[in-house]
Amino acid sequence: MVCEVPTDGFDVLIVGGGAMGSSIAYHLRSDPYFTGTVAVVERDPTYARASSALSASSIRQQFSTPLNIHLSRYGIGFLRQARDLLGVELGLKEPGYLFLASPAGEAVLRANHAIQKGEGCSVELLDLLALKARFPWISTDGLELASHGTANEGWFDGPALMQGFRRKARELGAEYIADEVMELAPNAVTLRSGRRIEAGTVVLAAGPWSGQVAATAGIALPVEPRRRSVFVLDVRPSQEREPPGPLSPSLAPLTIDPSGVWFRPEGRFYLAGTTPVAGNDPAEPPLEVQHAEWDDMVWPALAGRVPAFEAAKVVNAWAGYYEYNTFDQNGIVGRHPEIESLIFATGFSGHGIQQSPAVGRAVAELIVHGSYRTIDLSPFGYERISAGRPIRELNVV
Repeated sequence: MVCEVPTDGFDVLIVGGGAMGSSIAYHLRSDPYFTGTVAVVERDPTYARASSALSASSIRQQFSTPLNIHLSRYGIGFLRQARDLLGVELGLKEPGYLFLASPAGEAVLRANHAIQKGEGCSVELLDLLALKARFPWISTDGLELASHGTANEGWFDGPALMQGFRRKARELGAEYIADEVMELAPNAVTLRSGRRIEAGTVVLAAGPWSGQVAATAGIALPVEPRRRSVFVLDVRPSQEREPPGPLSPSLAPLTIDPSGVWFRPEGRFYLAGTTPVAGNDPAEPPLEVQHAEWDDMVWPALAGRVPAFEAAKVVNAWAGYYEYNTFDQNGIVGRHPEIESLIFATGFSGHGIQQSPAVGRAVAELIVHGSYRTIDLSPFGYERISAGRPIRELNVV
């Protein structure tokens, strides 16, 4: 007895319905020249483990790669128009980013600053006197220089952006399918349910699991899940002494210490986190908060840099995956060089939520018009991987 596999088709099939996949669906359905059908396969319609739902959701222009600057510049403009475009309130706040450099990191900070100024970014270098005058609550011990973004940087409600893209894409006619892709093939996918879907174009936007999906088609894609813990802090002044200066949540930028520890305000609380130490950053570990990171890495660095944080108390925490591109920590976008029907949109290494508006538009342009029109993402193509030509992003937070 032969069991027939149910088959149907769409013009475009998007694997992954997070912020990136849903942005592509939205931009496709918004393009007046696109008249085809769109389906989005999302294995977890609750988005409980989705990177978009667990992101700290920040946006900046302070990158070392010009193309990343262009993507986020487009993104900040989109976020400001989200209520009109998507019907969502994102609570966008723009106090900027503050990168702190030790003497060992000064040269890199200055080199990045030159790139950013060359791209027209609103960014300033602060020596220690200027840093202390601007942010008196910071201890300058061990520092040499700081870079402060004075505009177009901040944070927003990432889950709301994702749901806004998803809701609007569905309103415009995109179909969402709650299922999991088990096998990827040219112009088709097979789902866990047994359903086979054919498509003129397949877009791989499966976030941290893009590498696993690509492997089912025999494609080596250097993207894997990496865990990051985010801690929610309540900061109360010590009863024994007053902090050396006001720590104002309304004025504090997202600050990155030379140790890699970062923090930013979140209402009356703060968020903080860090990059795990080398050797403790495996692919797809259990999605559990690493409380030892707070004890051993985050709190000591915070308390040393901002004395008011000596009294910080963790009141909540969560862990999420992001799609780590092990090759060069930059996005992989564009058609597969040998499989014309397959397009990548993945590997953004923690920058996906802020770059989803621009990448969504770019991929839609590639599908509808045959080329990029708004931002040329060809440098981020898959070809650089097979050719061994990395484009290194030095400012990975």
